[in-house]
Amino acid sequence: MEFWRLTATELSHRISSGEVSAREVAADALGRLEAVNGALNAVVEHRPEEVLREADAVDESRLRGDALGPLAGVPVTIKVNADQRGFPTTNGLRLQKDLVAEADSPVVANLRRAGAVLLGRTNTPAFSLRWFTTNGLHGATKNPRDPSLTPGGSSGGAGSAVAAGIGAIAHGTDIAGSVRYPAYACGVHGLRPSFGRIPAWNASSPERGIGPQLMAVSGPLARSIGDIRLALSAMAAPDPRDPWWVPAPLEGPARPRRVALCLRPGGLAIVPEVEAALRDAAARLGAAGWEVEEIADTPPIREANDIQLTLWLGDGYAAVRAAAEREGDPEAIGLLEAFRSRAESLGPDAIPQALVRRATLVRQWSVFLADHPVLLLPVSGELPFPDGLDRTPDGIARAFEANLLQVGLAPLGVPALTVTTGLVGRTPVGVQIVAARFREDLCLAAGEAIEAGGVPAMPVDPVGV
Repeated sequence: MEFWRLTATELSHRISSGEVSAREVAADALGRLEAVNGALNAVVEHRPEEVLREADAVDESRLRGDALGPLAGVPVTIKVNADQRGFPTTNGLRLQKDLVAEADSPVVANLRRAGAVLLGRTNTPAFSLRWFTTNGLHGATKNPRDPSLTPGGSSGGAGSAVAAGIGAIAHGTDIAGSVRYPAYACGVHGLRPSFGRIPAWNASSPERGIGPQLMAVSGPLARSIGDIRLALSAMAAPDPRDPWWVPAPLEGPARPRRVALCLRPGGLAIVPEVEAALRDAAARLGAAGWEVEEIADTPPIREANDIQLTLWLGDGYAAVRAAAEREGDPEAIGLLEAFRSRAESLGPDAIPQALVRRATLVRQWSVFLADHPVLLLPVSGELPFPDGLDRTPDGIARAFEANLLQVGLAPLGVPALTVTTGLVGRTPVGVQIVAARFREDLCLAAGEAIEAGGVPAMPVDPVGV
């Protein structure tokens, strides 16, 4: 049995029932990692002995008759920008190669409490700053479906790993698409949860500015919507270290099964393949009994995009730019240089003004989503980018325009789910589902209906392996 092919849901059931041991699953997962990671560089650090010890602890708990968590023995990867005790929180930086975490971040602690076996640490671009995954410390991560395509970023290692069967679930983070875009690019599913849903904090690092505090979230990537649901329930457990965490129920009141399809929010240009994927997803929802209405536009999304950029650039830009210069990462420097004039033009009241306007936009979107329970949108205006597209100013501008919705949805605090739906040749394509704050359950219900209509084969063997 190749256990690495199974979903987290299947693995947890088999381990909890005693059909298979957590050690057998862990050994199989390590074997898969060794077999394919050399072609991908998705996992940049792992310690097989520790993995097996964690698996043995799950087996010992089962033999004692202890209650097992929902992820009992499931191999899960952790992104290198989250504290995991005993490992450096590198964030893709040589500057942080020795920044060893003394304690788990809340989301990692929650995964452990749920019984997950932490398989390895996944790659990210320097500073977790791009939709492409390469850095001077760990090197470049490849997309297992097509090495000429980006694996996405900043959770590119997470997307690449889970698509290739390295772990059943991957932890990612998302401040501007960093879960949703790798899921899209690698042909898996990925959830950006509501702000306040999953607790997060890194004791190894200084307190973040107000912009990142309000926009950055952790979320799961997986090969089935069922596994996204399972991972969310584990990750969302309370932790007193995160003051933004909200004790909201994972299931909300019943809502009409009604979907609003918006092809070009904010006037976003989309390629024909993206439009075809959206209409196909809408047809799948309709066949599953959902009422689908096509709408011309959403509440302001370009202004939300501008607010995200203001909160990012206006709160610590100079410090990040100086750190990028010390790090010497050319792609990070190039991206920051592209936004230099905008950052330097912001006045001293830019952040408070952006926060005030953010409240207005959040209210407008909240009212809209009260009338439209589920919103079906593009993930990107384009198919996944050629790897390294953002190494020129024109490429940066193109990427930011195509990924308008990934940036713009972040300051609104709403959940957004990438659902992979098919391939164009070897290139994945998918859609994005949005619902009101703390209504991930609606995103997942619609996602399951879309998933039932077919998804790309996964896990996949990397091209050339």
